[in-house]
Amino acid sequence: MFGFLRERSRRRLREKPVPDSWRKFLEKRFALFRRLPQCDQDELLGHVHVLLAEKRFEGCGGLIINDEIRMLISAEASLLQLRRPATYFPNLYTILVYPDVYMVTVQEPAEGGFVIEETAGNVGESWDTGSVVLSWKDVLRGAADRDDGCNVVLHEFAHQLDAENGETEGMPLIRDAVLRARWPVVFEREYDRLCELASRGRRTFIDDYGATHPSEFFAVATERFFMEPVEFSRRHAELYQMLSAYYCQDPKSWGRPGQ
Repeated sequence: MFGFLRERSRRRLREKPVPDSWRKFLEKRFALFRRLPQCDQDELLGHVHVLLAEKRFEGCGGLIINDEIRMLISAEASLLQLRRPATYFPNLYTILVYPDVYMVTVQEPAEGGFVIEETAGNVGESWDTGSVVLSWKDVLRGAADRDDGCNVVLHEFAHQLDAENGETEGMPLIRDAVLRARWPVVFEREYDRLCELASRGRRTFIDDYGATHPSEFFAVATERFFMEPVEFSRRHAELYQMLSAYYCQDPKSWGRPGQ
């Protein structure tokens, strides 16, 4: 009964009229939104209504949350919900936003069983306790599509998708049996290939940060899939096809901004 009522509420939210200011703002600030076909833009805006209603945004480090912050982050995250059964990141409740790079404590093992604590700058995190953490400066950079293939919102929300099956091991919840069987074969081969190239210090199209863990590989592959789809499909054709089947999208077919 609860599931039925929740879906009815979400359907009503998706059908709400979209203010003209929303579309104008996203056309100005979100490069990938400009590339989307009109029908996908309309669907994305419906998903934004749901995320704004269901997720809590909190400012950190002195940042005051406003409508632009909530709108842009929700829109980028909604890109991962298009054309597929939208789950709206069920394990996520709060989105924490810093104005810029923020400092975190990192523990590194050392000889003799000791642990060394260091501080390092970070631009985003996805926690299994129901939160995503983002740097607003980097949210803006990813939305503007600065030709570096990076998008912190897509990265961290891909981690949320990865966690929907109960683990973060680079295999999200996949309902299609054929794709579910194919996924580990292609994924592991591509992951091993990245690890090998990274260990040899070779430059890689998919960010070599993905070699640190299968979950990071899925997240950085998701970034490149949406941000640089044409080159991705040329260099990693089978992986591109697999992600295209999962996300039910073909970003390389979209127009360029302004077209």
